[in-house]
Amino acid sequence: MTSAHPASTETQEQAQPRAYLNFIGGEWRPSVSGQTFDDTNPARRDEVIARFQKSTPADVDAAISAAQAAFPAWRAMPAPQRGAIILRAALLLEARQAELARDMTREMGKPLRETMGDIQTAIDFGKFVAGEGSRPEGDTVPSAIPDKMCMTIRQPLGVVGVITPWNFPMAIPAWKTFPALLAGNTVVLKPASDTPLSSAHLTEILDEAGLPKGALNFVTGSGGVLGDALVTDPRVAMISLTGSTEVGRRVAELCGRDLRRVSLELGGKNAVIVMDDANLDEAVKAVSWAGFGTTGQRCTATSRVIVHEKVADAFGRKLAEAAERLRVGDGLDTATEMGPLVNQGRVAAVHEYTEIGLGEGASLLTGGRALTEGELAGGAYYAPTVFTNVKPAMRIAQEEIFGPVVSIIPVASYEEAIQAANSTIYGLSCAIFTEDARTVFRAMRDINAGLIYVNAGTTGAEPHLPFGGVKQSGNGHRELGHKAVEEFSEIKTVFVSYPDVK
Repeated sequence: MTSAHPASTETQEQAQPRAYLNFIGGEWRPSVSGQTFDDTNPARRDEVIARFQKSTPADVDAAISAAQAAFPAWRAMPAPQRGAIILRAALLLEARQAELARDMTREMGKPLRETMGDIQTAIDFGKFVAGEGSRPEGDTVPSAIPDKMCMTIRQPLGVVGVITPWNFPMAIPAWKTFPALLAGNTVVLKPASDTPLSSAHLTEILDEAGLPKGALNFVTGSGGVLGDALVTDPRVAMISLTGSTEVGRRVAELCGRDLRRVSLELGGKNAVIVMDDANLDEAVKAVSWAGFGTTGQRCTATSRVIVHEKVADAFGRKLAEAAERLRVGDGLDTATEMGPLVNQGRVAAVHEYTEIGLGEGASLLTGGRALTEGELAGGAYYAPTVFTNVKPAMRIAQEEIFGPVVSIIPVASYEEAIQAANSTIYGLSCAIFTEDARTVFRAMRDINAGLIYVNAGTTGAEPHLPFGGVKQSGNGHRELGHKAVEEFSEIKTVFVSYPDVK
């Protein structure tokens, strides 16, 4: 049975919530609206973590103006000096990691070990990107014409709008903002309204690290109100968004009207293939973490397990047992293995998919209900849920649920497994468990996804490797890795002729 673990008395103490302002042109200032909204703890809905500005398009306009004004001086700063500022920010994140992780757990819900990892990703990528400031930015190429030199250089784009989600509230803002800044752009950062506190901390740290005024601007408020204002402003040269595929289509449409650059990291319906020769215990352990870690609220979360019919029953039984052993509770309790969903609306949305799965004829092995007993009564908790006898065409096997729900799809062969894995509109992450090397290499070729894992779950990006998907999981751009800076810059080709004029 899924067990609950209350937070300690110390963690339940409620301090007076701090009111955060927007950061525009190097100054903390209130919204012109004069209104605020509460950032609350999903483990205890009545606990207010902080208050943030309910901004308007006028605030976005001011942030863009400040970024535009700061751009000439920031782009003129040598890239190694820009990298030094980012390195200082990464070191400040490292020094304050434990404190920042507690704040993130309180506003987002995932356990401390996960929020520590979220911030560690920002730290590692900050250090990595800082070094990119001293790497070659282009190529020198021989010309086919005498007395001529050819080269490429990379130039910043201008003002970049960064729109980030709530599930990785430090890692994703960092892995967009750091390379955008290193490339010489100025940034307007609009975080998700469920988790603005981590982005506020990142903004404070970059300011402390010596970032010039206006290079980074931070504005909070409703995505519906602020998103179009940021996305449609012609002064914004690029939008970098992580969010749902539906929102991504809208952003791409708006940016496409005047051909401005847009980088989209969108949804996923990620599958793990388990062949009949797989180590089942290893596969169950990996799927349990990838499916229920972050309460299933990852774009790379495992939501489908495509299992060879010879081992499907045994795998389903083992996974259900693992799900029932998970300790669900407040993420500040070190014993907690799965925290709450980000808000009560997500509980209702996830439960709706449980009802859809039952209506489609899938068999519920465990879970399928909100957790409201005892210490969990005040939070947005949902039981780890496992369905079996799922068909590839069912909605629970096709649509992104973004919650702790895993569907087991039995198949009769490798070919059927690959067909099922590739059957959705998404193509972000996919994994296979097998002991056959030939099958591994066939899967590397046949799976249509941007990220492929062998004998591991579908999560676990590393900062020095590209991250992104195919099909409707993105629009071809890649984040992280040494290509990240290139995404936020433009190639300029230069020809220099030096003929002898005597």
